[in-house]
Amino acid sequence: MAEGRGRRAAVVASIGALLLLAAVQASRRAAPVETPSVRPHGGSESLTPPEFSKEHRQKRIPIIDVHVHLRADAVQRLHGLMDRYGFDHAVNLSGGHPRGDLPSQLRAARASGRVTTFTALAYEQASEPGYGERMASVLRDAHARGARGLKIAKVLGLGLRDGRGRLIPVDDPGLDPVFETAGELGMPIAIHAGDPKAFWLPIDEHNERHAELSAHPGWSQHGRDVPSFDAILDQLDRRVARHPKTTFISVHFGNCAEDLERVASALRRYDNLYIDTAARIPEIGRHPVEQLRAFFTEFQDRILYGSDLGVGPEPHPLFLGSSGAEPSTAEEQERFFDATRRFFETRDRGFEHPTPIQGDWRIDGIGLGRPILEKVYWKNAARLLNIAL
Repeated sequence: MAEGRGRRAAVVASIGALLLLAAVQASRRAAPVETPSVRPHGGSESLTPPEFSKEHRQKRIPIIDVHVHLRADAVQRLHGLMDRYGFDHAVNLSGGHPRGDLPSQLRAARASGRVTTFTALAYEQASEPGYGERMASVLRDAHARGARGLKIAKVLGLGLRDGRGRLIPVDDPGLDPVFETAGELGMPIAIHAGDPKAFWLPIDEHNERHAELSAHPGWSQHGRDVPSFDAILDQLDRRVARHPKTTFISVHFGNCAEDLERVASALRRYDNLYIDTAARIPEIGRHPVEQLRAFFTEFQDRILYGSDLGVGPEPHPLFLGSSGAEPSTAEEQERFFDATRRFFETRDRGFEHPTPIQGDWRIDGIGLGRPILEKVYWKNAARLLNIAL
């Protein structure tokens, strides 16, 4: 039995490694959105709007998932998921390094015809002075090979150090050449900065992400000599402001799904900023519905659908926005996709959110009208990344 638990743990660890691939390779206006408060939910109440009747939904809306982590040898498995759950194109944020996995990832993407590939930051260059210029050179190489964007993992400010042992912050001037080069090349930067607020709190029964952090204690920032949650977001703001000609995708709902007003303020200040929804439906789905719907209405042109789906070859389990101590089940897979669509497309109340490990609460659907839903699901991403469906 212990041996079986060991095998399961190894499987879960392997998909975690997939999501950290990039880091491992290196070491219009509506009423103002008020700051939301968490509220309890009662039973489930169906308020599905008429425009999402069975007849209407026969006119299927395409979906581009801008936040997928894919291994090059798992493209066929991804295709099966795309066909089953109705998404048309995937943006692979785990393309890797030009001198590593990127060539095989790009070959797989070209063969697929349904995948766009981002490259990784050349983290290994950080150990010597002048790292920004060298990283920018690597980025040019990746672009020449076919990478369409750059993914930066959450190591900035939290883990990546220079040759003197100094933490390299998100807004480190030494990295300016990378961000300027990305803008010059027209490569959007998908940037993960920080993590949920709860990750800075003790891992105990009072932490609402206790189950997730117990399964992944290494994700906790509590007690570590790192900047605070707010300080990391301040670094990100300064970074975005410094490069107005560079497009940023602040992943995981602006890296601050807990605070709608903070994200709204950044979007109002920076025209070059987009956000994705990856792995944050559980969090945003418990904000007051009218405030959240107002947010989506105001920023309908700069919100991108993303899932944070991780796909490796069989028999590796799927990574469904997060993972627990045990591999994900078929039931959890169905819930991951179905509850996400239910959130965007219905006004149902009090249903289970897509990723149970991310918190024991229920969420409400926001029932976006079709014009906004089309932008979030695919039009914004197609325009930003020049994807033809």
